[in-house]
Amino acid sequence: MARITVPEAEALIDQEFGVLDHGFVRLVDYLGGDARIVQAARVSYGDGTKTVREDGALIDYLLRNRHTSPFEQVILTFHVKLPIFVARQWIRHRTARLNEISGRYSVMRDEFYVPGPHEVRFQDKRNRQGGDGRDVPEELRERVISVLRSGQERTYAEYEDLLEDDIARELARVNLPLSLYTEMYWQIDLNNLFHFLRLRLDWHAQYEIRAYGDVMARIAQAVAPLAYAAFEEHELHGRSFSRSELDVLRAALDPVRLEEALAASGLRATRRDELTRKLGPLGARATGGAPARADAGAANDTTGGAPEPRAGEAAG
Repeated sequence: MARITVPEAEALIDQEFGVLDHGFVRLVDYLGGDARIVQAARVSYGDGTKTVREDGALIDYLLRNRHTSPFEQVILTFHVKLPIFVARQWIRHRTARLNEISGRYSVMRDEFYVPGPHEVRFQDKRNRQGGDGRDVPEELRERVISVLRSGQERTYAEYEDLLEDDIARELARVNLPLSLYTEMYWQIDLNNLFHFLRLRLDWHAQYEIRAYGDVMARIAQAVAPLAYAAFEEHELHGRSFSRSELDVLRAALDPVRLEEALAASGLRATRRDELTRKLGPLGARATGGAPARADAGAANDTTGGAPEPRAGEAAG
């Protein structure tokens, strides 16, 4: 079988897409695309790629029912330049392979992240890990940026002085701040890239890593557009509900109006049936025991098995 190429992805290889003030994302290489996903899914009975519509329907079914193995057949390799504090969040995703520049072997460049005036933010009073949307006075913004710049200039000058005195690079670097830029090669399969993007494109994520997520999402979309459309539909813009939340929805929904909304929705019949099964009997409370499969009895189940769990999830 010939190597799968995607013209839109080929056009992106080795292009540097700027992020923040000195960073970038570059697609080094990729393996597979939408066609690889459907080939992997259909391998059990020998069917390969069919029409785009059929392939799209299969990919959508696989993703919404969490049959994740076929998506792991698609692999992307990125070259990323990013501030160290962003990299430390990034590597919480332990399902990728990476190689990062080493300050033991290399002299680190005089490149630091300095936020723009509109990215200076107050601490959120309720969310301990993020900023909030309150307006920061211009004078304070300027002072914050000045403090960051002066600290970066001082520590880098001291770093250079230590190198001039022939102090080992592995020791001279230890005072360099988290705003210093680093570089890495980062390779990940599409299933785990979608998990990365689901977390890092969320508005709760720090702005600086969201900026990288935006670029990587566009690259993923070029490599596997049908898979990315399914990801947007079911993961990025979809939501799940707890048992207690479903109880509230069931109590609040009017069966007649729900039927009318489903009829006008444009969803395929199988999707309408899945939604009805997910909600269960309206007005009823959830019971103990195993939940009903949302895809039970669904047509066109081409995978022949229970949905697989997600690959290792990352926190942070």
